[in-house]
Amino acid sequence: MSRRRATLAVLALSWAATGFAADDDKVIVPGTSRVEAPAQSGAGGVGSMSLTLGLVLAGVGGWMVWRNRRGTPIGRDSRLLAVDETRSLGNRQFLVVASYAGKKFLIGVCPGRIDLLSALDGSAPKEKARE
Repeated sequence: MSRRRATLAVLALSWAATGFAADDDKVIVPGTSRVEAPAQSGAGGVGSMSLTLGLVLAGVGGWMVWRNRRGTPIGRDSRLLAVDETRSLGNRQFLVVASYAGKKFLIGVCPGRIDLLSALDGSAPKEKARE
């Protein structure tokens, strides 16, 4: 899929570059002429090409955002290691519940140190009834 995107990007850039090519027959010498340039015709030109390229790039960007918001990014389901929950204890100290291959672990994290506090069973804790 990335090869297809790269090919499309190269094609779009080469198409855009044709509209911005310099006119080799025209030589501009500063200070030789004070006559106003003739008004350009309203037909086509670099402005419409820039607008078209901008709309195409906006459409591609919108499509990529929409595609990534539909679900989990590619490859996330196949990972074995995941951080399930994190709680801050203040002063850059955290408790982390991490899982690996179906097993859960309680990990303590502080600056310069990571400690395994406990292996947890896979069941979810039951909430206590509030009185």
